[in-house]
Amino acid sequence: MAPTPPGDTRTRVHVISDVHGNARDLARAGDGADALVCLGDLVLFLDYADHSRGIFPDLFGVENADRLVELRTARRFAEARELGARLWAGVDGDRAELIEGAVRRQYAEMFAAFPTPTYATYGNVDMPPLWSEYAAPGTTVLDGERVEIGGRVFGFVGGGLRTPMRTPYEIGDEEYAAKIEAVGEVDVLCTHIPPEVPELVYDTVARRFERGSRALLDAIRRTRPRYALFGHVHQPLVRRMRIGATECVNVGHFASTGKPWALEW
Repeated sequence: MAPTPPGDTRTRVHVISDVHGNARDLARAGDGADALVCLGDLVLFLDYADHSRGIFPDLFGVENADRLVELRTARRFAEARELGARLWAGVDGDRAELIEGAVRRQYAEMFAAFPTPTYATYGNVDMPPLWSEYAAPGTTVLDGERVEIGGRVFGFVGGGLRTPMRTPYEIGDEEYAAKIEAVGEVDVLCTHIPPEVPELVYDTVARRFERGSRALLDAIRRTRPRYALFGHVHQPLVRRMRIGATECVNVGHFASTGKPWALEW
C-alpha cells in the first residue's frame, strides 16, 4: 500500500471480487489505496473465457472443459453432473483430496499476493475452512461481521445461496439472512452476491439469472447504507444502480479486468 501523504486526511479503499486465480494483478490491486477489500471467489475451478485454465481442465483436459461449459451454459445441469461423475470415476485418488490440494496451491499464491491491510470475505466457490491457514496477519477475514475503515463502518457477508451448480460455499436462505441481520446498520455493505434485482443478477454472456439475495435487498431498503458493494455476476446487465439512498455497485470481474473499483472519502 502507498503511504498517505502528510496532511491528506482522505481515505481511499480499493474493492475487488471474483479474482479466480489472477494473482498477478492481485499483487498490484492495493497500489495507491489505504486498504484493499476483497469480496471472494479466489479459486479458479474453470475459466469460462479460457477453458484451458483452472482445476477442471488440469484434471480432465480442455475438451471435457469445453463440454462442461456447453452443458452449464445451456442449463443442462443434470447432464453436467453426469459428465463430472464419469470423469471422476476414471481418476485414481480421492476426489475431495485432489480438489483440496489444487485449491490449497491456489490459496497459497492468492493470499501471498494480498497487500496489507486487506479485508476479505468468502465467495461461493471458496472453501472457508482453509482460509485461516493462509491469511497473514495483515489480512482480516470477515463473514457476518463489521469493521471500521477510515471512520466508516463496513459490513461483510460472504458466500452464495444454493443453486444447481452446487459450488462449495452455498448456504440456505435463512442462514444467509441471519448473517445479514448480524451485520446490522453500516456505511458500506460488502457481499459476494448482489441483492435480488433482475438488472443486477442477470449475466449477459452466460444468459442466465444468477441468485441474488432477497434478505440483502430488504436490508438495503431498511438500513440505507451509503454503498452496497458486490460481485459474483461477471457480466451484469447493469453494473450500478440506486436503491433508495444506497448506491449499489458490482465492483467487477477482477479475473478479467485486473482493475479494482475505488471508493474515496
